[in-house]
Amino acid sequence: MSYEVKGEILGFDKTKKVEINEIDSLFYTMIDEENRNISFTLVNPFLLRDYTIDIPLETKTLLDIDDTTQIGVYNTLIIQKPLEKSLINFLAPIIVNFDKKLLAQVILDPRKHPDYGMAEKIETFRQK
Repeated sequence: MSYEVKGEILGFDKTKKVEINEIDSLFYTMIDEENRNISFTLVNPFLLRDYTIDIPLETKTLLDIDDTTQIGVYNTLIIQKPLEKSLINFLAPIIVNFDKKLLAQVILDPRKHPDYGMAEKIETFRQK
């Protein structure tokens, strides 16, 4: 599926349209449609841990999210070798409005989310 990027993805401000593809229930790829050399590996955090965030009002407005909107939440994965050493960024989730085909990255306040890190090893989690 193709999505319009609202705001910017950290470090990739020229990325404005992406495609998200499911690898399996845990892993996804997100590819820049304008530059296919830019791709991200995403994870479904809900299969790894209890993951509760409050989507900021400005992001809800930006993505046109209301109480009936179907949304998705993903986290970026920095691939390492071996794969178990790969790192997940739980503090900068990707929020997707499936209904409107929009997405944005949110930066969470670590003081409000002290249990979430920017570089947590995937090996510390067992898939639920």
